Amino acid sequence: MIANGTLLDSRLIPIPSNILSIAKRSMSKDDFQKYSQVQLHAITYSSNGLKINGFLALPAAPQEEKLPCIVFNRGGTGERGALNSESAFAYAGLYASWGYVVVASNYRGTAKSEGTEEWGGSDVIDSLNSVELLKTLPYVDSSRIGIIGGSRGGMMAMQMLTRTDIFKAAVTVGAPTALHVAPKNSYIYKTFAKFIHGQSSLGVEALKRSPAAWPDKLCKKTPVLILHGSGDKRVEPDHAFSLGLALQNSLHPYKLIIYEDADHILAGRRNESNAEIRLWMDKYVMRGEPIPQVGPHGA
Repeated sequence: MIANGTLLDSRLIPIPSNILSIAKRSMSKDDFQKYSQVQLHAITYSSNGLKINGFLALPAAPQEEKLPCIVFNRGGTGERGALNSESAFAYAGLYASWGYVVVASNYRGTAKSEGTEEWGGSDVIDSLNSVELLKTLPYVDSSRIGIIGGSRGGMMAMQMLTRTDIFKAAVTVGAPTALHVAPKNSYIYKTFAKFIHGQSSLGVEALKRSPAAWPDKLCKKTPVLILHGSGDKRVEPDHAFSLGLALQNSLHPYKLIIYEDADHILAGRRNESNAEIRLWMDKYVMRGEPIPQVGPHGA
């Protein structure tokens, strides 16, 4: 069997003109210059015997020194949720423009990746194996890796924190992290339930996908930034509150930000949220600063 994380194919993707046009209007001149020089590759890599598709984004900076990395876990379900060149540039390309090597998986069962989509099941392994891919790249500093997950990708990122201590920081955005107590008629619970065969398994599988229920299993050395919109109708803000409280009670380093009147994708608040994400990544991944103090302290 081919080793997990083996890069099987890579091809350079041109930057979509509409993405560049949007970026030029919203970024400073310096930021846009860095963004426009990002190199995005469509890739295929191995994961437990499957061929998984995704993207690899590289910053324009000279690579005399090894670079820090970010694993980006996309959200979404099925082909509508899969990354394409536009969405990959919008997310992975942006993070690469900050000076990171970014890998983003399309997971099994979507975007012509082999296997079956499991929405937080074995597809977590595909993201974990993208870390193995990073380790094979000569320009990567594998001691400096962070992870960012949006929606279902945030839930998967938290699952990954139970299986490895490699991540120096984690970020979730609009993530379903308390499915075990979510209303059965809620949008996100019904979305999850489509991927579970047999009603008797729903409770067990929901618990597996609910990091708010098992905070003590998470790597304590990985500080978590939780971002959520107060008006999120797809994943209720209760998920963020539940995870934040669980981390607080388990003495896990974290920060929770609720954006008032913001939706699931934080539309209209992207500049604010991206600034917070960059601060978090730069502090703990890029510069390797000490993690926040936890527990009661101070005056």
